[in-house]
Amino acid sequence: MRTILLLTLPFLGFSQITFTTIKLDKNLIETSGLELYGENFITHNDSGDKAKLYVFSPKGKLIKSVRFHDIKNKDWEDIAADEDHYYVADTGNNFGNRKNLKIYILTKELIVEGEISISYRAQKDFTKRALHSFDAEALTVVGDSLALFSKNRLTQQTEIYIFPKKAGDYVLTPSVILKVGSLITAADYNQSYDLLVLSGYNFKWEQFFYTISNFRKNGWNAIDLKKYLIPLEKAQIEAVKIQDVSNFWLTSEGEKNGFAKLIDLKVTQ
Repeated sequence: MRTILLLTLPFLGFSQITFTTIKLDKNLIETSGLELYGENFITHNDSGDKAKLYVFSPKGKLIKSVRFHDIKNKDWEDIAADEDHYYVADTGNNFGNRKNLKIYILTKELIVEGEISISYRAQKDFTKRALHSFDAEALTVVGDSLALFSKNRLTQQTEIYIFPKKAGDYVLTPSVILKVGSLITAADYNQSYDLLVLSGYNFKWEQFFYTISNFRKNGWNAIDLKKYLIPLEKAQIEAVKIQDVSNFWLTSEGEKNGFAKLIDLKVTQ
C-alpha cells in the first residue's frame, strides 16, 4: 500500500480556542479514552488500573464502574464506538517491546464479545527502547473499519493504520503518515460531519488539537489538516469526542496530584 508524507499547516492562533474545565472524580486520575454512554460518558484509566470502565456524568460525577475479569488492562489507551459496540485499545507500547497488542470488542451492554490482535509489519526489533514508532494511543471507528494512530516518539509523525473492526489477527501497514509535529494521544471521527479530530503534545509539553475536514471525501491525497495550540498548562490531553463541527469534549490526566479534567473546547474557524 502506498504511503504518503504530508506536511502540517502553520499554527492557527490559540485565540481561536476557548474552553472550560470540570474536575473529574479521583478514580479517573489517568483517564485515557472517552466515549458517549447514553447521556453520560464512559472512560478508562491506562496501565495504572485494572480492567475497568467508568461511567461519569457531564458534571464529572462518577456514576458506576464495571470490572472485567476475562480481559486484562496491560495498557489501555483509547475507546471507540459505533452503533453496536465499544472497542477498547490495549495498544500502549511505551518501550516498543510488546507482542500482545489487542483491541477488545464489547457490546453496548459492556459484555466482552471478541478481540482483535494486531502487529506492525515494519517491526522486526522488540528491544526495549524509548524512541520508536510502534506505540499507539488513538483509536476511532471509520465506517466498517478501525483507524489506529501511532504515537511516534522517534519522528513526531503519526502513522494511520486502517483495518477491519471484526475479531481476527491483523498485520498493519500505514495507509498514510501525517507530519503532525507531536505525539498523538487521541482520535475521534464523526461520519455525519465527515470530521476527524486528534489531540497530541510535544516534548515541551505543549498541547495540540487537530481537525481534518472531509476526511473520507477528500481521501489520502488531499488531507486538510489544521493544527491548534491549546493554552492549557499542567495537563496531558488523552481523549477526545466530537460534539459538532466547532465543539469538542476532551479529557486530561491529572498531573502532580491534581484532578483529571473534562474539557469543553470550542474552535472558532
